[in-house]
Amino acid sequence: MDNVKQVLITGASGGIGQAIALAVAEAGYSVIAHYNNNAAPVEELVQKIIANGGSARALQFNIRDREQCREVLEKDIEENGVYYGVVTNAGVCADTAFPAMTDEYWDKVIDTNLNGFYNVIHPIVMPMCRKRKGRIITMSSVSGVIGNRGQVNYSASKAGLIGATKALATELASRNITVNSIAPGVIETEMIKDAPLDMILPAIPMKRVGKPEEVAATVVFLLSEGAAYITRQVISVNGGLA
Repeated sequence: MDNVKQVLITGASGGIGQAIALAVAEAGYSVIAHYNNNAAPVEELVQKIIANGGSARALQFNIRDREQCREVLEKDIEENGVYYGVVTNAGVCADTAFPAMTDEYWDKVIDTNLNGFYNVIHPIVMPMCRKRKGRIITMSSVSGVIGNRGQVNYSASKAGLIGATKALATELASRNITVNSIAPGVIETEMIKDAPLDMILPAIPMKRVGKPEEVAATVVFLLSEGAAYITRQVISVNGGLA
């Protein structure tokens, strides 16, 4: 497996994660589809990719559990080879006005979205450095770029992710590893099922929500050889919202 370009995608059970995994597999990469608790959709995803002639496998761990991340990822790399790419797509939101925000809401979002970046990337980055080639793609948000009412915790975590991405890009550039962030806007997933779209759509110049496949296409490009000179960037996929 060491000669195969393997790409780890965290949060592969959700709408954007599933779209990314399918697109990455179709582009010829071997997909490592991560999940924490929701195994069924990831198992179906893996079987679908294999049925279509691709390569995929599932990997379970909790991105908030630093020790577990390190143990699982180091073992997987030892058994299957160094990853070519990683997409840190897993994330959560817990929205409320800041005065009403609980410690639990703050900690859950920061621990998952920001600390999860460290927990996943840190164990795999030295093997990638030794290989001297790779792609790291973080999933930020329009909320991390411009801030969003009722999402102080989420905006903080996603803005922090952008800072981490830019700093890491400067460290890894000489190792031929690019580090970029994608900042989706309002995307058609479960996360927006209760969102007031009648109020949101007028603020989007394209007057529609985005598709998970449009985010996935950006991931595939950043993984490609054609993106080898693109690093330290935040690419917005938001219909002109920001």
